[in-house]
Amino acid sequence: MKRCTAKRKAALVMEIIQGKSTVAEASRAFDLAPSEIETWVDEAKRDMENALRAKPMDIREQYEKQLKELQEAMLELRTRKKLQSLLGEDDK
Repeated sequence: MKRCTAKRKAALVMEIIQGKSTVAEASRAFDLAPSEIETWVDEAKRDMENALRAKPMDIREQYEKQLKELQEAMLELRTRKKLQSLLGEDDK
């Protein structure tokens, strides 16, 4: 199965969350990469958490939050690399 409908993805993710199936089993059964299924599970968990908020974020807010987190992570990585460089610990 190369293309899954949203309904099928949701059913598969629910089976995994409920412990009725594993990522490995679903991967074999539907000829999908485990990483693809894991991404669906992660997205479902993130969306479920948002849906249960008292004031759910809209899509734009979600993306902005995710972008901010990624920017902070990149800044931290750059800072670490700069510190390693200053300390003479360059990766070679």
